[in-house]
Amino acid sequence: MKLRQRKSLEPPSIIADTALLPRSIVKARNDREAASANSPISINQARRIPRFPISPQSRAFMRQFFPDASVEEWNDWRWQSRNRIRTLAQLERIFVLSDDERAAVAAHEGALPLGITPYYASLMSAKDAREPLRRTHIPVGAEQIHMPGEADDPLGEDHDSAVPGLVHRYPDRVLFLATAFCSTYCRYCTRARAVGDPSGEYSFTPKTWEPALDYIAANPQIRDVLISGGDPLTIADDKLDYLLGRLRAIKHVEFVRIGTKVPVVLPQRITRDLARMLKRHHPLWMSIHFTHPTELTPENREACERLADAGIPMGSQTVLLKGINDSVATMKTLMHGLLVRRVRPYYIYQCDPISGSAHFRTPVEKGVEIIEGLRGHTTGYANPQFVVDAPGGGGKIPLLPDYVVGRDGDDLLLRNFEGGVYRYPDTGGTLGANKIMREAAK
Repeated sequence: MKLRQRKSLEPPSIIADTALLPRSIVKARNDREAASANSPISINQARRIPRFPISPQSRAFMRQFFPDASVEEWNDWRWQSRNRIRTLAQLERIFVLSDDERAAVAAHEGALPLGITPYYASLMSAKDAREPLRRTHIPVGAEQIHMPGEADDPLGEDHDSAVPGLVHRYPDRVLFLATAFCSTYCRYCTRARAVGDPSGEYSFTPKTWEPALDYIAANPQIRDVLISGGDPLTIADDKLDYLLGRLRAIKHVEFVRIGTKVPVVLPQRITRDLARMLKRHHPLWMSIHFTHPTELTPENREACERLADAGIPMGSQTVLLKGINDSVATMKTLMHGLLVRRVRPYYIYQCDPISGSAHFRTPVEKGVEIIEGLRGHTTGYANPQFVVDAPGGGGKIPLLPDYVVGRDGDDLLLRNFEGGVYRYPDTGGTLGANKIMREAAK
């Protein structure tokens, strides 16, 4: 094994920047702002921050560590983004760091930046370094250890990049990398190489969107576009509106998906204005990255309800992480909470073998064990797929418990979730025959 040494940079947020927007978009926004200057009603509306729930835990955290912040500021996603925790001094003001955490942050040279919103920090334990959310967002020394089989780009996305910022691996769909910025960075991020490069090969901004849009328009087999990054919901409303509008104008693009963790780490971003804008671009789907039941807060529920009320179907994506969510009980609690929020459990991912991820990765059989512990033991809607995203660009491969026992003549022998064996009449079928041959060969 060897130590990693990489640069530590963070791409600029494009929350407020308009320099790279097409002039027509900038002019329209400026015209609206100029028109509102003479309207007290418009001015009051512009200044009003919509009401948003604050959990008792977050309210206590705000009073202790951000006593000068008003409720309106705390509930303003821009304030949350500006006040992210990004340095050792900021961490030490809030957390009792372990020696490992302190040393890792002080010597941090990884490409993946440190960044945690105040809201998300309020969900973490200030004293327990083993707490799940804290372990996934504060650096430790283990992430600087590079084990065999790991890679900075384990899924081969760069190889499948048709143009900068666009990955075309599957025939009818593409991955559109719209930004390299996240409001909060997960230490197991499969694109750590990209979110840590603000000015070079992985600089994704509105200026770089045009070649990707041209490529999609020129390839009529593309019917599905997944917008990801970074986190596309950190993009300002008008820019995201522009991008979605351009994609919806391409006739062969049947629907668009957005991959995001914002409703979890920055739920205040899901404003009613954003929800109304997104609603204009149906059919629009959303994949939301959840990790642990601790994230199921009143704030997150409000964000999900606003999206659901805007008619946006939501699915979850959860990375299986050692000692964090790798138990049936934890996953069942999370999946049940997602359904209450109108989020359909969709994927549990085996953790990708990115550089420095060995301390996060479980044996693959752990994921199969969790699926077996869910299937039949709770509602079918709470059963996601467990998949391995094959290294080198092989794509997602689903892994399921094996419920086929074998065959007995024309009967297929099946095992149910309780371990009982049942017969299904399957005249002429061959499923399970290979198991009989394997048993005979022993």
